[in-house]
Amino acid sequence: MKTMKPTPRHAWPYLKAGAIGLALLITFWLGYVLRGPAAPPSAGPGHEHAADAQAGQQIWTCSMHPQIRQNKPGQCPICGMDLVPVAASSDAVAGPREFAVSEGAKALMNIETAEVTRQFVTREVRMIGKIDYDETRLAYITAWVPGRLDRLYVDYTGIRVNQGDHMVRLYSPELLVAQDELRRAARAISEMPANAPDALRRTAEATRNGAREKLRRWGLANAQIEDAENRGIASDHVTIYAPMGGTVIRRDGQEGMYVDQGTRLYTLADLEHLWVKLDAYESDLPWLHYGQKAHFTTEAYPGEEFEGRIAFIDPLVDAVTRTIDVRLAVSNPDGKLKPEMFVRAVVRAQLATGGRVMDPELAGKWISPMHPEIIKDGPGTCDICGMALVKAEELGYVPARIDEAAAPLVIPATAPLITGARAVVYVEVPGRDRPTYEGREIVLGPRAGEFYLVGSGLNEGERVVVRGNFKIDSALQIQARPSMMLSEHESRTAEPARQKTDHHEPVHDAPESFRTGLRAVYGAYTHLVAALAADKFDTANASVEELSAAFAEMDAGALDAAQRQAWDAAERAVREGLVHMEQAKAIEDVRRALPGITGGLAAAIEVYGIAEGPPVYRAHCPMALDGKGADWLQPDTPIRNPYYGSAMLACGELTGRLDAPAHGGAPEEAAHE
Repeated sequence: MKTMKPTPRHAWPYLKAGAIGLALLITFWLGYVLRGPAAPPSAGPGHEHAADAQAGQQIWTCSMHPQIRQNKPGQCPICGMDLVPVAASSDAVAGPREFAVSEGAKALMNIETAEVTRQFVTREVRMIGKIDYDETRLAYITAWVPGRLDRLYVDYTGIRVNQGDHMVRLYSPELLVAQDELRRAARAISEMPANAPDALRRTAEATRNGAREKLRRWGLANAQIEDAENRGIASDHVTIYAPMGGTVIRRDGQEGMYVDQGTRLYTLADLEHLWVKLDAYESDLPWLHYGQKAHFTTEAYPGEEFEGRIAFIDPLVDAVTRTIDVRLAVSNPDGKLKPEMFVRAVVRAQLATGGRVMDPELAGKWISPMHPEIIKDGPGTCDICGMALVKAEELGYVPARIDEAAAPLVIPATAPLITGARAVVYVEVPGRDRPTYEGREIVLGPRAGEFYLVGSGLNEGERVVVRGNFKIDSALQIQARPSMMLSEHESRTAEPARQKTDHHEPVHDAPESFRTGLRAVYGAYTHLVAALAADKFDTANASVEELSAAFAEMDAGALDAAQRQAWDAAERAVREGLVHMEQAKAIEDVRRALPGITGGLAAAIEVYGIAEGPPVYRAHCPMALDGKGADWLQPDTPIRNPYYGSAMLACGELTGRLDAPAHGGAPEEAAHE
């Protein structure tokens, strides 16, 4: 037997490679025998979905993370949102913006619809302000004659006095001189001969009457004047009486002090009639009219609602706050309301067609242009000031009763998907063998509570999707079909993936002090976002106060006219959001007001820049606010969603950095956890 020679060491690599190749060949051959020829590689998500559909299997995916695909419904393992069904190729519909699902898939997607109806809706205008005195019901008690204050009968403020009550006893030597003039004039008339010329007699009588009137104006009673004239009894003191009933709100005199004629001694106010001064945003001006009822609450009487009528709307907008002064006339017979009380008011404007305001109580009525509480059925004059009454229609109201006016076309507020200047809805297509929805762009009117007025694009009786509309839009995008969130031009030119927000160079070279103030506002804002992400309502309330204080410290006086124009829009958005947050009763109310503040603050940072400090990242959650989507700002990259908190803390993605250098604005880390 031959002895085998050992294989040389340099031949081992070739033998090893040959063995591996032989094993792969055998494996491939076995797979071909067992499974048949391999399918061609997938060309994209649409091909994968088609293959699954051909196998008769329903595929479910996430509208935010389309790489997640399962053969049963559930929740996304990344963001936790509900999965949506992917329509198979057999589900294709004629329109590029139509979406059809089975009844079972509709139920799992929680799609709900509501009918487009005509009905009267109410727009609520919320304002804050404080109670003040009615300036038309103030009275001032002054010294009628120079002298010395010998006695103050009312020696402290806050006391209630009635008309005619004695207030001051005043000593005045000039009274003696004036009374002596009256005596001499009366004596001259009595000693005048009977044959004296008529002109001389008329002159003497005019002198006596003038002396009487002078003493009367100085405060002497008729009996005192008669004593001085007929019996020669002169008085060197005069008593001043209250000209009206009211409350003493100011005392300027002191006993023993000398005063001149006209010196103010007391100020009286009628507290049974008060003013409530409110601040309204200019965007709310179309819904406010003279004579409207307003309801308000105070901190002193929680749960109790008071009522007043709009008596004045300032014709000018405050250039600093961008608000308009609105004043209510309020009756206060029981004295509960006090000046300087803080109030929260709401005006509920009932809207007719075209968004015009109607008030059933004022339809066909006549109202006083100075006192809105004076309302009559026909023409006449005001019982208080005597001015001629005017028709309510002349004040901007719809000239009809509620049963005669045309009701506006409305849809629920959750129906439209709003992006910029566009609004789209998904309309249920009737007559199909399964639920089918068509995307349609519409023109919206103003929002009124839980409804939007429809300008055009819908007809009465149609049904629109009010829940699940964002899931429908996401499913269209997953199928590589156009999204209704984009216009037709944008749909043709947009990239498949969401584009990151590029950094914008500041438009205006704002002063450094202004940018520093903007940094302080952003710092308070981040505390608010952190509190919402942690589901801490009390901490969020404290952060709202901190944000409001930081925002109040912003000094826009150094901005020029061009810079100020951009700031006004951002400031208004932040102020509106703060008003809603200050009125919040639950953490969800704070979250709903966050997008407005975010938009205003982000716009200001992009336009003016910001002082050095922590980064300013913009993040976006497409599911926030019932599927409408919303942004927020945060100082670091890990996603912490303030709209969902612990329920879906990591839901969302970073879309840009607002304070990054000009060469880059993309986030430094992954967009989502």
